[in-house]
This record gives sequence, structure tokens and C-alpha cells, in this order.
Amino acid sequence: MELAARTTATFVPCLRYRDAPAAIDWLCHAFGFQRHAVYRDGDIVHHAQLVFGNGMLMLGSVQPGPWGANMVQPDEVGGRETQSVCVIVSDADAHCVRARAAGAQIVIALADQDYGGRGYGCRDIEGHLWWFGSYDPWQAPTAP
Repeated sequence: MELAARTTATFVPCLRYRDAPAAIDWLCHAFGFQRHAVYRDGDIVHHAQLVFGNGMLMLGSVQPGPWGANMVQPDEVGGRETQSVCVIVSDADAHCVRARAAGAQIVIALADQDYGGRGYGCRDIEGHLWWFGSYDPWQAPTAP
């Protein structure tokens, strides 16, 4: 199996937003992301990269086309999702307070987790599911 050339992360989640410029502002304010790159024409974001620690989120505006034809937004399917983004934070309590103050809808209460760490689940301003927690799977013991 061939791995990617030297890079920070080999998986980068991608999301689409109807109002991508507003989502970028909100994700930075509510969750602590930082803009790495944003390519846009007016209100249409063709591609954006937001970073958090050594992780990255790519996002863009909802648009027709080959990729968009295969995706739906959470509000089109009753708020359900088939995947979510998990982000490792050093202080889940402080992060939850920040996200809640910015209007994130908490869907799983902040709590200690059986597998370790502390975390919570929430929805962003367009309904995408997120998990923020202090459990770091890179530091956890691996199964035999």
C-alpha cells in the first residue's frame, strides 16, 4: 500500500455549507478554527481550508455538479448524518462553553467517556454533527 508523501494528516474531512462565508466565520469563532486558505467569488466559496492544531477541515459552498449531486445537507434528511467530524481538544469543558455561547446545539451532553477522556457532541449552524473531546486515540494503547 502506498501512503501519501510526508504530510501532516492523510485524512481531511470535507463539508459543504449553503452560506459558506458565514460558516467559516462561525467555525472560527465557535470552535476555534483558523483560516488557512479561502478561495471564493463573492458569496460562493469554491474551496476553503481551516486548521485546528495539526488537523484540517476543507469546505465549500453547496453547488451543483458531480460532487454536489452525490451529497445532501443535514436539513434535507431530517438532520441525520452518515458521518461526523471528531476533534481532539485539550479542555472539553472550556470548548463546550465556547461552542454553546456561539449558538452550537449540544446534542450529547459533556461527560466523561468510558473509553477515556471527556467530550460532547453538537451541531453547527447548518446542522452538521461534531464531536469534541479530550480522548486522543493516537495516545491510547492499541489492541493486540
